[in-house]
Amino acid sequence: MSAAVSKIDELKTTPWAGGHSPFKAEYGKLMMWFFLLSDAFTFSSLLIAYGALRFSMPTWPSADKVFQSVPGLLDSGAPLVFVGIMTFILIMSSVTMVLAVEAGHRNSKKEVVMWMIFTVIGGFMFLGCQALEWTHLHHEGFWWASIPKNEETLKEFFHHVPGVTLAAQETAAQNFANLFFTITGFHGFHVFSGVIINIIITINVLAGTYERRGSYLMVEKVGLYWHFVDLVWVFVFTFFYLV
Repeated sequence: MSAAVSKIDELKTTPWAGGHSPFKAEYGKLMMWFFLLSDAFTFSSLLIAYGALRFSMPTWPSADKVFQSVPGLLDSGAPLVFVGIMTFILIMSSVTMVLAVEAGHRNSKKEVVMWMIFTVIGGFMFLGCQALEWTHLHHEGFWWASIPKNEETLKEFFHHVPGVTLAAQETAAQNFANLFFTITGFHGFHVFSGVIINIIITINVLAGTYERRGSYLMVEKVGLYWHFVDLVWVFVFTFFYLV
């Protein structure tokens, strides 16, 4: 009888006995990781589709020719400068989010609010820059199901490749425009969603919600999402602006 009881007690202490948090992670944080993983698959499929089309075409719009403007300042001659500014803004917003999470670990309400506000400002600045970039490209003739109609204007966005026809350039430009606005738009939607969530979290911090709970874990969960959005931008930047 005693042997049977000891066996039951032994089973209760095994990892499979239940009542244990997997990976030592809080439930909400674990669910956030699951969501981010599924979202990563979505972005991956879009970027793989871009790569498949990009390298199956005989020609493709050149990034240093398409993205050589600084909207409102320069129409040309500054390749990748503006997107570099956009990337810097988004990376700095990730830094401020890290500082907000760190302040939360110290239960410093004022610092959490300050760094969250800076993060929100960075998100709005990035979205504003993206709106300017989209407006400029639309003015140049690029849009969903739309490319520059003028033949000479269209050719300005390509490096010269012998034997490539105008029809091939038009097809490449159309594929580029459709994928660019779809993928960057999808990413922009994630940034906008993150900004709205950050605003809600900041309001809750000001209201003392997490102070009463004794934990700023919610700030850390939102931080995971924000860092994911920044990481995705690194891949979008590489695929569209560098490759």
